[in-house]
Amino acid sequence: MKTYIVGGAVRDALLGLPVQDRDHVVVGATPEQMLAQGYTPVGKDFPVFLHPRTHEEYALARTERKTAPGYKGFVFHTDADVSLEEDLIRRDLTINAMALDETDGSIQDPFNGKQDLKDRVFRHVSAAFAEDPVRILRLARFAARFSVPPHDFVVAPETNALMQQMVQAGEVDALVPERVWQELARGLMEARPSRMFDLLRDCGALQRILPELDALWGVPQPPKHHPEIDTGVHVMLVVDYAAGKSYSLPVRFAALMHDLGKGVTPSSEWPRHHGHEQKGVDLVEAVCQRLKVPSECRDLAVMAARDHGNISRALELRPNTIIALLERSDAFRKPQRFLDLLRASECDCFGRADLPDASFPQYDYLAAALAAAQQVKAGEIAQGYAGQPQQIALAIRNARIEAVRSYVESIKS
Repeated sequence: MKTYIVGGAVRDALLGLPVQDRDHVVVGATPEQMLAQGYTPVGKDFPVFLHPRTHEEYALARTERKTAPGYKGFVFHTDADVSLEEDLIRRDLTINAMALDETDGSIQDPFNGKQDLKDRVFRHVSAAFAEDPVRILRLARFAARFSVPPHDFVVAPETNALMQQMVQAGEVDALVPERVWQELARGLMEARPSRMFDLLRDCGALQRILPELDALWGVPQPPKHHPEIDTGVHVMLVVDYAAGKSYSLPVRFAALMHDLGKGVTPSSEWPRHHGHEQKGVDLVEAVCQRLKVPSECRDLAVMAARDHGNISRALELRPNTIIALLERSDAFRKPQRFLDLLRASECDCFGRADLPDASFPQYDYLAAALAAAQQVKAGEIAQGYAGQPQQIALAIRNARIEAVRSYVESIKS
């Protein structure tokens, strides 16, 4: 019986990164032997045990066989005669198929993962990669995490070709929405989310998973924005800016979704995109329903698709228009979400390669306008209209407009 640390812990240690979790594989043991040594069984699909002292998970070495489409269509086999190499060969990438011997500290590397790690190459271990479509998403997510200039990772040509074959075979279509969202959300929270979508586009998976986003490449930006790049490139700059600022997942998702409406503008109308905001709202809602996106991400993305253009023009808006924006965004009940909307719009502003040091005064301007409107004492106004409930909302709204007007005039004087 021998135990090994496998997978990401070995990879991250070799990269000099902090090791978050450690996965262990046990070779040459039976479930009965594990129980006899005090391990506690926890596995459902295959034998996994908790160490009696550290409570870390130890899985028996196993092989697996594809029996049905999708990522759940597998049967597993564990036995004391399953070798370490047989266990490692079922893993996705060579950089994840190394094992650290817990006895002597040596690294077992039967598929040259160390060299691929040195060369910054994502390469599949075996043809078994094609049996699990989640691996396409995972590889794309690894690109978002590790492909940070100047140390970019690339996909081996044979691996990209295999992923293309998987897409054409319909394997990606078998992914359940919850798993797609989980991987996309994790990728958005990595250092360089654009690389995830680059890889998904290269193999054709993005067109199957997020066709609304895939449609943005080749669509020109309006002349006053950034005409020399298309909308897909712009959106990738936007999400990378959000990541660089360490913004929350809802802000990053809103940044990703904000321009979907431009993808359905007829080419005869390019480079203009009249009415793309409402088209974008409809597309964002469809995406969120299909992928079962959590409400906090869905709501902010819808708001960004609808109003990022208005926010960019904030300094030109009249006080009553600002109040309409605040009301439409439910800013008086959820002020923090409105500030997140401003952050998503800031990301849109900086999704242009030539504006690294530009400012975004719209944030402070609209945040201050909200603060001014919040000073209106709605309760006192309501008391002044006793017996006239239909007048209360109008009076409060007018008072908020005047509060914003006073703020605007104060900064102009």
